[in-house]
Amino acid sequence: MTTVQWIILDHVVALLGAACWFAAGATAALQRPRLALGLFGAAVLAMFGRAATVVMLAGRGWWFAQEKVLLGLPLLAAAGLAAVFLAGPRLLAAARAPGASLPPAGLLALFTAGFAALAGPVVTFLAGYPLTWATALITVSVVCVGALLTWRVVAPPAVRRTGAADDMPAPPRRRVLSRRGFMLVAARVVAAGAGLTGAGLLFRTPGRVVTGGGPGPDPAARTLSVADLRGPGDPASGGSVVRHTLTARTATVRLPSGGDLDAWTYDGALPGPPITAVQGDLIETTLRNADIAGGVTVHWHGYDVRCGDDGAPGATQHAVAPGDTFVYRFRADQVGTYWYHTHQGSHIGVRKGLYGTLVVTPRQPLPQGLDLTLPVHTFDSTVLIGTESGRVVHTADPGAPVRLRLVNTDSTPHRFAVAGAAFRVAAVDGRDLNRPGEVREVVLRLPAGGRYDVVLTMPDTPVAVVLDDDRNRGILLRPAGSTAGDPVPPVTADWAELDLLHYGEPAALPFDAGKADRHFTMVLDRGLAVVDGSPAYASTVNGHGHPSIPDQLVAEGDVVRYTVVNRGLETHPWHLHGHTVLIVSRNGTPCSGSPLWVDTFDVRPGEIWDVAFQASNPGVWMNHCHNLPHQDQGMMLRLVYDGVTTPFADGSHAH
Repeated sequence: MTTVQWIILDHVVALLGAACWFAAGATAALQRPRLALGLFGAAVLAMFGRAATVVMLAGRGWWFAQEKVLLGLPLLAAAGLAAVFLAGPRLLAAARAPGASLPPAGLLALFTAGFAALAGPVVTFLAGYPLTWATALITVSVVCVGALLTWRVVAPPAVRRTGAADDMPAPPRRRVLSRRGFMLVAARVVAAGAGLTGAGLLFRTPGRVVTGGGPGPDPAARTLSVADLRGPGDPASGGSVVRHTLTARTATVRLPSGGDLDAWTYDGALPGPPITAVQGDLIETTLRNADIAGGVTVHWHGYDVRCGDDGAPGATQHAVAPGDTFVYRFRADQVGTYWYHTHQGSHIGVRKGLYGTLVVTPRQPLPQGLDLTLPVHTFDSTVLIGTESGRVVHTADPGAPVRLRLVNTDSTPHRFAVAGAAFRVAAVDGRDLNRPGEVREVVLRLPAGGRYDVVLTMPDTPVAVVLDDDRNRGILLRPAGSTAGDPVPPVTADWAELDLLHYGEPAALPFDAGKADRHFTMVLDRGLAVVDGSPAYASTVNGHGHPSIPDQLVAEGDVVRYTVVNRGLETHPWHLHGHTVLIVSRNGTPCSGSPLWVDTFDVRPGEIWDVAFQASNPGVWMNHCHNLPHQDQGMMLRLVYDGVTTPFADGSHAH
């Protein structure tokens, strides 16, 4: 079983166990001892089943089981064993003697076990990783309160007052409390003390806001501002200056296939104007905001510009307000397929249309043929491929080279299947792969924000690129001069997915990823956290939400390693600004194909990714999930170089 299957099974077993404990208590109270005994047995089995699932999860990684091992299971074991000894024998006796009932202590034990069993999954869903003293104390307090309230319901009045059973004589006056009465008072004290202490710890102000992952800050490090880390003023030798003006404004866009879209746009078009350059050119882009009320920026996704040109509001610039402008300037040193989009309120702005493509070609011209840049974007139920919806048709000469630059501008992955020709994945996220081999009838899963360059030789028959297994949606390549009708694409839902970690051939690396100067672990989850100053059920990193997640401190020249763990049930496409990362391993299995350099990688539920990069681009860089609603819900932090500061920090990024 996969890790995510164990996670789901653990949730199911935990909830079933809690339900069985509560049902056993309820049926015992209704004097149905045989049914109660059966439910009691199922609850005990579920308790042992829960222990087994937690052991399996712990074997996959401590991150998946910490709160279960340290809190959930001990709490369940204590309450469950108490129920076994206090309720088990009496339930068995009651089942054999019709008319017999379970005493209040037995009912209390069954319901308390239910509260303890339910506490485990509730802590997992609401708090997650890491387990804190505040969470543990509040959980113990809540279970105790549940037990005390249950006692008030199931125990006769005399028992509630004195702790003695109804058939026992009243205690002498000199004895203030019976043993049971003393235990009730102690339970109240424990519940109140644990709850108050936990609440106090929960609302304390964290003292550390920067984590080093290695050596601490260097007091002698020079101080730089990101405002001074701007692009060069001239192109490389032989290059040109490529100037663009992008005007951000609302517009109604008419689709070629018919229908209108109310959008936020760059220059009134969907996508925004394509920006192209030749390696060594200087790209100078002036952003104007006509009427986007919340402000707008341009972030060059995957392009390692200098920090001041990165377009991250609150880190590298202020958002450009209506009527204002900002000029971005950087040299086109990286060849490949990239894209740009707003980073201000991006979960809304990108979805509504503030995106476009950036393609840099090498100085040595590519072979003549068909070269298509195809951003895929979803507006509600309308999916655009480039500027069109539905199936996009292009013509190519048989024998001509074809390059399809697939760009995923959405917040969720897309599946592409090439039918009718062998092909190669020549580049991922703009970076060429080493000796990629020809493949057929495989699916390419493109992460949110990612890009694949697919190359093929056009045959004399049509080629279909099926999008998301929908045979009516995608790209159709027709051979020039063909008069044959368009074929129906094959069913691709059962095609295997191409694993890029084992595709292509190994090559030399510029650094040793096994000898990292700094190592950071990011555990991705959902839970209660503070996001932009307000409590929320957030998308979290190590239990925190933006901007409360500690900055990651690095020094220029460091080899930095990330371990990224997904504890949740949602996919998180992880994206670090300003740097290209090398995929080291996934779930402990090393990358064995071409070195895979990416700027966005999909961490699916239950997965553990190890990546590495060299800190060679000083600045203050955003580091976040590129499912943009997850980013808005708190899943974003900063990578900060020692000695670099920002004058733009305003405590908020997305709004």
